[in-house]
Amino acid sequence: MTTEQPREFFDVVLNQRACRSFDQREVDDSLIEQILTAATHAPSAENLQPWVFLVVRDDAQRARVGDLTRRAWNSGGREHSASRLSPEMMKDVDQGAEFGTQEAPVTIVLCGDATIGLDMTLPSSVFPAAQNLLLAASALGLGSTMTTLATMFAQELSTILDLPDSVRPMAVIPIGWPKRPLGPPKRLPLSERAHRDRYNNPW
Repeated sequence: MTTEQPREFFDVVLNQRACRSFDQREVDDSLIEQILTAATHAPSAENLQPWVFLVVRDDAQRARVGDLTRRAWNSGGREHSASRLSPEMMKDVDQGAEFGTQEAPVTIVLCGDATIGLDMTLPSSVFPAAQNLLLAASALGLGSTMTTLATMFAQELSTILDLPDSVRPMAVIPIGWPKRPLGPPKRLPLSERAHRDRYNNPW
């Protein structure tokens, strides 16, 4: 069993970034449980907690989810991103879309249960859980990323996972040990994104 000491909160937040290439080391269920527990402590509308987590370890199942991600990428996703991303980032995103979901030993499909939460509040309830999940993975030294490509084929994804009609797939998060050190994320200065009192009055 791998034991990792959790990192300090701001160290985790300021260094968390997308990981799209994974090595083949296994990820213990105990670590996945820690990550899922962190996800379930996210805020949700009316505290209804409508999230549903499908932890996909089976190779064939992960391959099916990966195929949907690849199909979405090849049927428009790549073309949409090609002119928007730097060559370096495009190479990384392309690797993740083509192979990342199948490379990672664990894929978590994050869903929202419409019988618990309202349609209009499912995203605002489910995506904070996704952020907690990503941060928890990073705190444990694991790599992760969130993609919604496979949800373009939501019905097929639901069929693969035997989801009832009320449980809607909203994101796919591969998790594993990073193949290489990630380094800190690149971020714009606050003065370009934060304003004081009114727009265009920089922080």
